[in-house]
Amino acid sequence: MGVAKGELMSELTVVHNADEQRYEGWLDGIRVGFVDAKAGDGVVELPHTEVDPAYGGRGFAAEIVAFALDDIRAQGRRVNPVCPYVARYIERHPDYQDLL
Repeated sequence: MGVAKGELMSELTVVHNADEQRYEGWLDGIRVGFVDAKAGDGVVELPHTEVDPAYGGRGFAAEIVAFALDDIRAQGRRVNPVCPYVARYIERHPDYQDLL
């Protein structure tokens, strides 16, 4: 993947913001998207995914969701994908279906 002349290469940083109950994607100090994550007894409900329209179409939602799912798996929890985007993501990535 090339970088246009004058464009800086930036990487998305994803963090779990437990206080806000969500996973957030940050790019150059700007929160560009998030996945809400409501932790319950062994299950994390993912009700909503959002990416700022100015940053849409770059795959950031997928990166944030993948990070969240990997983190939830590492915690030994399961997922309730209420958000249609998360449900489709899991459907398209069968390696996450064990979290359901």
